[in-house]
Order: sequence, then structure tokens, then C-alpha cells
Amino acid sequence: SMVSADFCTAAVLISTGALLGRVNPVQMLLLALLEVTVCALNEYILLSLMGVSDSGRSLTVHTFGAYFGLMVSRVLYQPHKDERKREEQQDMGHRPDVFAVLGTIYLWIFWPSFTSATAAPEDAENWAVLNTYLSLVASTAATFVLSPVLHEESTPRMVQIQDATLAGMAVMGMAGEMLVTPFGALIAGFLAGLISPLGFRFFTPVLRSRLKIQDTCGVHNVHGLPGILGALLGTLLTLLATADTFGDRLELVFPLMAQGSRTVTDQAFIQFSALPLTLLLAALGGCLTG
Repeated sequence: SMVSADFCTAAVLISTGALLGRVNPVQMLLLALLEVTVCALNEYILLSLMGVSDSGRSLTVHTFGAYFGLMVSRVLYQPHKDERKREEQQDMGHRPDVFAVLGTIYLWIFWPSFTSATAAPEDAENWAVLNTYLSLVASTAATFVLSPVLHEESTPRMVQIQDATLAGMAVMGMAGEMLVTPFGALIAGFLAGLISPLGFRFFTPVLRSRLKIQDTCGVHNVHGLPGILGALLGTLLTLLATADTFGDRLELVFPLMAQGSRTVTDQAFIQFSALPLTLLLAALGGCLTG
């Protein structure tokens, strides 16, 4: 379907963020062809065979795309190109901020519908949209709080607000339709908003110096870590999924549990096991592509 194609395109786009400036168009085309194959395989295993609930694609888009791109970047390690890329970004001046403003506006308008595109209709879809917006608000607020502490600037740059927006959306991929209270979405979004600037301050230098992974756009902090957080949150919410807490939504979000063919514990174990499987497929596919 067109929605599945859109999801797969987003995964390729995320992977591209780890490689910008270090691959040519032909290599980028090869990356897309190979990643679409592995991405479709991962989605088929998780959603069709295992019955994982991941309507907003925390795993199959954000986590997979981020670590696929990071593994390709590790194979293509080129320190001199990375230094030139940083110099070029400094020379561009205020232009990245202008693009970040436009990108943030588009993300706030369109991404809640992206998260809820494959959610169950009726009530579950509405909750996915609402929880995504609440997560966006909380993640942006967290960045406004933390950025002045980590950096010398008194106010965060627009690029940091864009990163916070992406992190807030990634964490709601799996949990968006599961959360039944706005408070939970605010807490999850706030945590995602803290992860992004902390990742850029502490994790990115370690990736570059110790692991030899160049992450041009910081997809590890913006998509990878929030995607993992979203998967863990979805696993926790699965353990709390009962007819009393979900009501009629239980059949929409977890049809196998509602039918009695799968217990809460079994579904939670499957939700959790989907995370290492996704990381494994992303790592193997990224190494092969690189």
C-alpha cells in the first residue's frame, strides 16, 4: 500500500541522515534499493508473523532506519570527509536554521497523521494523534529546559527544536495508540526531549572517537534512542493492557489478546523481542550495504 511505501521511505530517509556528504548519488541509490528490501523483510516478520503492535513504527522505521544508517556509516568511515563536512556546515551560517524552521512546521502539521495512519480506526486513531501532539509539546519543552544547561547559548537553536520534535514523534510510534492518559504521553515526550540533547553532548563524540561511526545529522539521538525508548514503553504498556484499562480499544490494539489466543505476558514478550530482532536485521543489512 501507499502507506507502507511511505513508512519505508521514511526509514531510508533516516538512514540517509547518517551519511549525508559522504556518499554520491549512485551509492545513495544502491542504499535505497538494498534497505527497502531489508526494511520490508523486517516489517513482514514483526507485523505479520510475530503480531507486534507498532502502528506508528517506532521499531520498523525509526529504530531500524537509524541503526541501518549507522552501520553503513561505520563501514564507510572517512574521518577527513567528516571534518570537511563540519567546516561546510559552519560556513553555511544561518541557512540551516531557516530550513529547520520550515521542517519543524511541516513535522508538527503532518507527523501525527503519519503516526496514526495504520492505527486502528475509531478511538485508537484519535488517541494516537492526541498522544503524539502531547509528546511533541513535552519534548520541545524539555529541550528548552536542558539546552541552556548543556550549551553556552541562553536559548536553544532552531535545529535543536527540530531534533526535539523528531524525538517526541519517535517515542510515540508504538505507544501512541496504547496510552490511555495524556499524562503518560507528556512524560514519554519529556524523556525523549532530554535524550536528544544529552545524546548530542555525550553520545555523539563517543560514536565518532571510539566506535568510528560518523553520524552527520545525529540520527542516533533523534531516531535511534527515542525509538528504543518507545519500544520499551510499548512493552510496558502491553503488560498493563487489560479489558478494564483499554475497554473496547483492547480488540483494536491487541486483537489476538482480545480473542484469547495470546496472553498479556506472551504479547509483552513478543513486543520486547522485536527490539533485538530489529537491531540485528538493521546491523546485518547495514554492514552488507556498506
